Amino acid sequence: MARATLHDIAGTVMEPGDDGYDEARTVWNGMIDRHPRYVVRCADATDVATAIRFGTQNDLDIGVRCGGHGIVGHAVPDDGLMLDLRPMGDVQVDAIGRRARVQGGALLGALDRATQRHGLATTAGNVSHTGVGGLTLGGGMGWLARRLGLACDNVLAFELVTADGELLRVDRDSHRELDWALRGGGGNFGVVTAFEFALHPEPGDAIAVEFHYPIEDVADAEAAATAMRAWRDLSIDAPRESTFTATISGGTVALGFVWVGDTLDARARIVELEQRLDQAASPASSSVDPLSYLELQTREDDVEGHAWRRYWKGHYFRELGDDLIDALLERDDELSPDVSLQAYGGAIADVPGDATAFSRRDTAFEFVAASRWRSPDEDTARMAAARRYASTMDDYSSGAYVNVLGDDGDAGLRRAYSADQLTRLTAVKDTYDPGNVFHLNQNIRPTTR
Repeated sequence: MARATLHDIAGTVMEPGDDGYDEARTVWNGMIDRHPRYVVRCADATDVATAIRFGTQNDLDIGVRCGGHGIVGHAVPDDGLMLDLRPMGDVQVDAIGRRARVQGGALLGALDRATQRHGLATTAGNVSHTGVGGLTLGGGMGWLARRLGLACDNVLAFELVTADGELLRVDRDSHRELDWALRGGGGNFGVVTAFEFALHPEPGDAIAVEFHYPIEDVADAEAAATAMRAWRDLSIDAPRESTFTATISGGTVALGFVWVGDTLDARARIVELEQRLDQAASPASSSVDPLSYLELQTREDDVEGHAWRRYWKGHYFRELGDDLIDALLERDDELSPDVSLQAYGGAIADVPGDATAFSRRDTAFEFVAASRWRSPDEDTARMAAARRYASTMDDYSSGAYVNVLGDDGDAGLRRAYSADQLTRLTAVKDTYDPGNVFHLNQNIRPTTR
């Protein structure tokens, strides 16, 4: 194979000291402060292929950056080669065919805005500045997932550059095992330069509902636990338009749901939840926020962007038993992380467990314990507090979402995938990346490594 050179790149190549270099290496977690030898801002798939060949020929670690939300900062390889896909952010919508071609560097907000212009949508995440690629390759939970399936379930085809620089079109009729692996297996098998998504008719307006309970003393925490059990019971048979949610922050727990669909139906569900909670323990306050779908999709955006230092731990739960609820509400550490719970089920669980690499489709709730802070002096204490708190839920956990894994290593992979899926993923890795070129991820190592 001829030697690749970065002089052939149509996009931009940056090195330390160049204008734009520091912005490119800055990701969402402010703890990540690494310095790639090269940042290649790719203009197209040819640039991606050239950069991969250059990286492999020069023994450089290769990271792939889009939204930059990965908590470990795998996108930023110290003294390596960063592929910055953000210039490849175009979204093209075929409204008649209900399809969207989305370049690998697009953010979720671009996908949502482009599809909503035509009264269409597909499952995306909860934060508009997340990258489409990272979200989808890990599975892709979002507010429409209980109705329409995960983002990976809505992919019709992938365009991918392999470890040896070959461009492939991958779908269920070609490269079928690779297609299976890309639906939840992360960035282990190549760089996806474009996704083709199925689109669905206008999802409707949204309503975000929360009932707030203080938990700062024992009596309040007991009342909140009683209310949370009622909220849990109501979630079991909830319509697919609703995604039940809970958050714990500081001294308050918020119980409710996010609804996307016919808001007349939502009103009846709000009354039902309010009555059930009142019977259990009256909330201190409540909020009912009508939103457009686009407003919902930007509601959790962090306007301060990449300024915070961050750490998180996650679990999947097949059920929220009474003991688990008590453990969730046990907040005796002033550094305890903020907590979110988001319901799965519905269309997510309709897909057979072995149909995609995404695992744990029997999950009832996803749990994330997340901390953010400013000072590097707090790093050790904040991370330790998050680990301590999350570890109290270990015995209740049925696994974890691969997109929430951090510094978990092989143990994390075993939580994210079943043993059979890991075996099958390893076989795909052996075929498409036997040299483990793409190892800066939640890495599925080939058998030769």
